[in-house]
Amino acid sequence: MNDEWGLRDFSQFGVFDEKTSGFTMIKNAILTVVCFLFSLFVFTQNPDPRYIENGYDIHASGYIDQPYIVTLEDGTWLCAFTTGKLEEGLDGQHIAATRSSDLGKTWSPPVALEPASGPAASWAMPYLTDFGRVYVFYVYNGDDISKLDGEKIRNDILGWYCYRFSDDGGLTWSERYRLPMRTTAADRANDWQGRVQIFWGIGKPVTLGEGIIFSFTKLGKYMLDNGEGWFFHCENINSERDPARLKWQLLPDGEHGLRNPEYGSVQEEHNLVPLSDGSLYCVYRTQVGYLIESYSRDGGHTWSLPSPARYADGRPVKTSRACPRIWKCSNGKYLLWFHNHSGDHFSTRNPAWLAGGVEADGEIRWSQPEIFLYGNDLSYESGRFSYPDMVEQNGRHWITETNKLQARIHEVPVEMLEKLWGQFDQIPLAIGRPPVMAFNEEDLKKEKLPITGFPENSEGGFILMNAMRPDGGLTIEMTVQPKDFSHARVLLDTRNEFGSGLYIQTTGYRQLEVNLCNTEYCETWTTDPGLLDIVKPHNVTLIVDNGPDVMMWVVDGKLCDGGTSRQFGWTHYSPFLGRILTNKEEVLRIMPEEMKSLRIYDWAMGVSEAVGRQKN
Repeated sequence: MNDEWGLRDFSQFGVFDEKTSGFTMIKNAILTVVCFLFSLFVFTQNPDPRYIENGYDIHASGYIDQPYIVTLEDGTWLCAFTTGKLEEGLDGQHIAATRSSDLGKTWSPPVALEPASGPAASWAMPYLTDFGRVYVFYVYNGDDISKLDGEKIRNDILGWYCYRFSDDGGLTWSERYRLPMRTTAADRANDWQGRVQIFWGIGKPVTLGEGIIFSFTKLGKYMLDNGEGWFFHCENINSERDPARLKWQLLPDGEHGLRNPEYGSVQEEHNLVPLSDGSLYCVYRTQVGYLIESYSRDGGHTWSLPSPARYADGRPVKTSRACPRIWKCSNGKYLLWFHNHSGDHFSTRNPAWLAGGVEADGEIRWSQPEIFLYGNDLSYESGRFSYPDMVEQNGRHWITETNKLQARIHEVPVEMLEKLWGQFDQIPLAIGRPPVMAFNEEDLKKEKLPITGFPENSEGGFILMNAMRPDGGLTIEMTVQPKDFSHARVLLDTRNEFGSGLYIQTTGYRQLEVNLCNTEYCETWTTDPGLLDIVKPHNVTLIVDNGPDVMMWVVDGKLCDGGTSRQFGWTHYSPFLGRILTNKEEVLRIMPEEMKSLRIYDWAMGVSEAVGRQKN
């Protein structure tokens, strides 16, 4: 469920019942208010580094997008972004830059590179040369086009590709220069027959030889149709100080940009990284539900036919119509920001996920992903975040993001990066804390196992989890071999006589299903269809993470992603689910012949940890 907690009708949780007595209704109303106030308290006190409001503010306005950073020679960060007092695409949209000398904690007043009163200027991408000059490349509506067929239009993705530069760290800026963008087939097919070009960019320039290359998306039809990837290469920008002598080349060669007709009209927001052998790797978004990748082995002149990017296990990487960003880190490994579901629209950009990448046989393979950022606001208007950038300094990494009203920057926990990249290593991954319950082979021959290590419930039994606590959660590690997958064969059960508790059962098409229940309703999620069978034992981990309120399954080293049968492999649950209990007998009921190993943790294990333990 993806509704916004703050706007929920509590009646769906069984708090209000018109058939109850007046006393009960008053009691339940008081309880609801207490729960709501408590939720506000715990949410504002959330210490989780993944919680979006724990980041440092960069800038806030009616609109703020693509906060991209370069690190100056003295360690100062210079952040260029697109902003305006009104919403995206409306009058006053322009680019600006701000500086931070304390690793993003505070920022200087923004300096406008183009005035808010002028034509739209958007999608700033900074680059720092070897000699300390900062270039910012951006889309500028130099002809001030505002109508199409007599109708007023959004005009921030058309016009000229321009740049300005600064030799004093972004305090002052040069005059405007225009890049020589040749007209191609996509331009001639557009609504203006090439007299106006439609395009935008979301990446940053990367090193190619002694120069740079950066990607952008051309459109063949207004608005957001027939997208294809293009690249500007400059071979001498790191040595030449005279803008008139910069050598620009538009790639790929020929009339057509990077795209695969099989993936439809929406092929956009291309960005790229260099590989260790000098090849280039580009990814972009579509509406087909997958991250699309392509390689160039000749400096961007030609590209492989785009196809889905893949995890190391061979599965395609899902992402929605949201900005996927890739970065190459100083250790030669890679990071991918994406949203881990196959939606074909602009919604559901919360949470954001990271995967780690390594090169194998000249290509990048991606780790199983982790949730990197989440927020409590799940609304379309202000609860989505995207268009990130990464800055690396002295072995630390930070990532920016924006919900288009506010831009923030967040440090990436070192442990998260080590574990993402560590999935490719053969050594076991360390886990945060040991299990509170672990049963040996002899124990698992019994139908009932003693429950220990959890806080006591005042009404009897234990509290396995309190969904109201953002720093809490639950992990269940199992090795199971069901004898059949008939519906509702219960493998594990903690429920009390009122139905409150947790149970896991078989269901669907060779699936396991977890039910987290209070006395009124249950939150339910299953493994992906077809992953399990009766032939061999399977390592299965259930992760219930109270931070982002997400349930997910890891099966045989693979995080469930929904496969081809559903959009999501994970699901949100309500924090108002409350406490998940055990029965008063304090026993865990299991199916002994089918449970081969069992460990239970009173915290939410990371995906990398679950993958690492299942491999070892």
